[in-house]
Amino acid sequence: MIERYTLPEMGRVWSDAHKYELWCQVEVLVVEAHAEAGTIPPEVVEPVRKAPPPTPEAVHAIEAVTQHDVIAFLSAWADNTEPREAARFVHFGMTSSDLLDTALALQLVEATDILLEKADALVATLRDHALAHRATLRVGRTHGIHGEPDVWGHRVADFAFAMARSRDRLRRAREAVGVMAISGAVGTYSNIDPAIELHVARKLGLKAADVSTQVVLRDGISEWVSSLAIMATVCEAIALEVRHGQRTEVRELWEPFGKGQKGSSAMPHKKNPIISERLAGMARIVRAQVVPVLEGIPLWHERDISHSSTERIALPDAAIALDYMLNLTNRLMSGLVVDEARMRENLESTGGLIYTSTVLLELVEAGMSRDDEAYPLVQKAAMQTWETGSPFRETLRAHAAEAGLTLDEERLDEVCRPERFVKRLGPMFDRLTALS
Repeated sequence: MIERYTLPEMGRVWSDAHKYELWCQVEVLVVEAHAEAGTIPPEVVEPVRKAPPPTPEAVHAIEAVTQHDVIAFLSAWADNTEPREAARFVHFGMTSSDLLDTALALQLVEATDILLEKADALVATLRDHALAHRATLRVGRTHGIHGEPDVWGHRVADFAFAMARSRDRLRRAREAVGVMAISGAVGTYSNIDPAIELHVARKLGLKAADVSTQVVLRDGISEWVSSLAIMATVCEAIALEVRHGQRTEVRELWEPFGKGQKGSSAMPHKKNPIISERLAGMARIVRAQVVPVLEGIPLWHERDISHSSTERIALPDAAIALDYMLNLTNRLMSGLVVDEARMRENLESTGGLIYTSTVLLELVEAGMSRDDEAYPLVQKAAMQTWETGSPFRETLRAHAAEAGLTLDEERLDEVCRPERFVKRLGPMFDRLTALS
């Protein structure tokens, strides 16, 4: 991921320097376990433990010759080991994937913990925003067309629960990627005791794979990146709602717009939804990683490296992009401007058409058949309102008179109140209050 969208904490997780730190950590634990088991001389443990991780520059210089990143790492680390002779027992009985997959599991867990902390914060922001607007009336829309009265808090509550589900899904995926293996060349433990694997897993807080060949099968990693994609898309859903709400014709919502900020190089009046549009674009980046990672599940026999190049790009990019998105979505919702007066104005802008559903039911309850009498009457009145701009109650009254029907005006006054449509949302807001 480019530097523009990389936040420092997540960027460090995926840096080469940190990767080599993790590789050293894994190799040291294996050396310690071998020494405890009597497989290698105990005196080599301390020199290996004290050897500083090699720099990325040192590893890359050797890799330019060897064309093998693990061998380059081992050689560069051996150069930092005093005496260098102690390094001969590093990687004893292991194969490259033992190191790579175990360290990758650590990176994925670290990245997940950062994401979960930010997802928690976003859930809280969405919850609090929705509760603050539990009585903010607005029009509910379907297909972009005015439907019935609603409250803004209802819409945001849906996002809050969706983000909470996404967070919980990612928590489960954390377990799926917290899996390691140190089982040797084709996973048969031919040159390494399974007890070594269990020792390292315990020390790292990971789970030893139930079975591995030379690699850990990529279904868990695929589950993880899919969870990231879903969470990113929930962020996009929030952003899309804000983008629609900020359109000039709607003007119900506004992104935070700072002092000195400029919306257009040509049109000084512009306040564009740039945060929301950026979120929409970045969600595509996260979703784009799902299929390439899934395609790393089928490999030739015990392993090939077709998944490797994909994962070097896809996993950091997905994590870094989502980390940025969660941070940006929280900023968006924390600073979102809600124009309650404009929401009320839009609610009333169709002259009462938002009450056609309840008027229909009132006529049915008064004895009219739904399909043959009530629906055609209400629809004709509504279409006249659309075409002429006359208030719906006036067109309704006229069409009812033509049908020989006298309306109960007091009853219509009661049912044509926007508050009536949202009075049963209380239990939902109670559930939202308890959301954490």
